[in-house]
Amino acid sequence: MYIYNVTSSIDDSIHQQWLTWMKEEHIPQVLATGKFEKATLSRVLIEEDMGGVTYSVQYRVASREVLDAYYNEDAPKLRSEGLRKFADKVLAFRTELEIVDEYSVTFN
Repeated sequence: MYIYNVTSSIDDSIHQQWLTWMKEEHIPQVLATGKFEKATLSRVLIEEDMGGVTYSVQYRVASREVLDAYYNEDAPKLRSEGLRKFADKVLAFRTELEIVDEYSVTFN
């Protein structure tokens, strides 16, 4: 299992517009590719020196092959939509994580 993480720093001037777009359009479009099992949108609580608001979206994907297929088949179009809408008001970087093990607590 892998996590495809996209961390984005959003200029205050478009924060609410970007957040609405992510929730109502972008994340649903990424999930509609059928390549990811779920997405988690989180606000980063550490304040950045340059201002703005930072979010992380973590998409869970079953295999490296499926993630590569997303990069080749879907990512260019979906990324270009964000660039077209928000240009230089959003700075995003992407990381990949491989889940090694998962733990949970069981309460009785």
